[in-house]
Amino acid sequence: MTKTDLSTDYLIVGSGAVGMAFADSLLTDSDADMIIVDRFQKPGGHWNLAYPFVTLHQPSAFYGVSSTELSNGKLDEVGLNKGLGSLASGAEVNAYFDRVMQERFLPSGRVRYFPMSDYRGDGTFASLLTGEERKVSAKKFVDATYLKTTIPATHTPSFSVESGVRFMPLNDLPTISDRPDGFVVIGGGKTGMDACIWLLENGVDPDAITWIISRDGWMLDRQNTQAGIEFFHHTMEAQARQFEAIAAADSVEDLFDRLEEAGVLLRLDKNVRPSMFHGATISQAELAQLRRITNVVRKGRVSHIGLNEITLAYGSIATTPNTVHVDCSASAISNLATKPIFQGDTITPQTVRSYQPVFSAALIAHVEATRETEAEKNRLCGVVPLPNHDTDWIRMMIPFMMNQYNWSMDPDMKAWLRSNRLDGFSAMVSGIAEDDHEKRAVIQRMKDNSMPAMAKLQQFVSTLEKSDTCCPTG
Repeated sequence: MTKTDLSTDYLIVGSGAVGMAFADSLLTDSDADMIIVDRFQKPGGHWNLAYPFVTLHQPSAFYGVSSTELSNGKLDEVGLNKGLGSLASGAEVNAYFDRVMQERFLPSGRVRYFPMSDYRGDGTFASLLTGEERKVSAKKFVDATYLKTTIPATHTPSFSVESGVRFMPLNDLPTISDRPDGFVVIGGGKTGMDACIWLLENGVDPDAITWIISRDGWMLDRQNTQAGIEFFHHTMEAQARQFEAIAAADSVEDLFDRLEEAGVLLRLDKNVRPSMFHGATISQAELAQLRRITNVVRKGRVSHIGLNEITLAYGSIATTPNTVHVDCSASAISNLATKPIFQGDTITPQTVRSYQPVFSAALIAHVEATRETEAEKNRLCGVVPLPNHDTDWIRMMIPFMMNQYNWSMDPDMKAWLRSNRLDGFSAMVSGIAEDDHEKRAVIQRMKDNSMPAMAKLQQFVSTLEKSDTCCPTG
């Protein structure tokens, strides 16, 4: 097909949350022109294929783009998130990103959007509908797809499934029209938790649910991630307790015990020590619901589902032809490798603050617009690696704390953080009254323990690296 030549300042591939947050900050902080290319028909990335009952796992106040509020500013009054900041549904998130595109990006005259297009590399993309190719000459290339989010709807399981087995992604749960013998939920991550909670909320007996968990994971208490000064003694107190726990720990195992005791980390079963950490965030009410399920299978990964038996790495369990098997085994992020965010004319957004990819993308765009040298940009945007194993919590915390320190030493970054709605915490701290000695004491505890905590984390990482060298896990 005919190739059309285009030119722009920034070619952004991906109009998911990361690409949208990056473009939004660039609109605010520069006069740059942008072209955004995406395979979906509307912005939002994986949200276009999300399961129908999905919601955000962290408060809406911390999600979306910097310029446009997503949260309604209210606390949930009913349900398992009662008393905490509202969690936007998938439908709300999709409508939000479409509104940002239609009401902010396109009217600016500085954003050209090409949905339903396949990026083929080297500045070339083609329409999925017409096949027409277009070649873009851009000063900078932004890969907003690098983290490669995977979703249940398009996931190919790593195990075999016998013909005739009732097997589905959790997207299809609301389509069930006849009563099955029971449910088998495969996957112990946040998707598996969502499936279990949805079943329980819809009246399924906990004894009718079998939950296969290959690895238990540490979780975060959503109460500790709230915006607004009224949650200061949950949010900031939790951070103070976190630093104190790190500073006082004398081993990796002791560290996790202290973090759990401090209410920073949660686990499903007090008798099972987690070996995974993905940053899953949950309310205490949701955790109580999950603990109602007693038939939890911990025999490793599934290798085969037959009509009457499920084979796992360390054994098997019985099933029936009329049992619904729910696939929740997709990993949210399939690419855990890191690279420098700024490399020549390529920008690869990754997390620069734990658990917050959209905040990270917004901050990266601000740094791109306001800093001159690549070295300075990368110094302010150290990659915080995405966690997988439990001990990755330790490896993640070091660059996270280093970034926070570097930002606190930079007047422009401090001002940006205070004014940016995706941050929230900086404004909370800066708003403390001089005579509010109770809140100031909490902040002082954080300051007093930050350096000892950093030293302890580095000590633990050194120990872990020696252990990996001596006894590689493969």
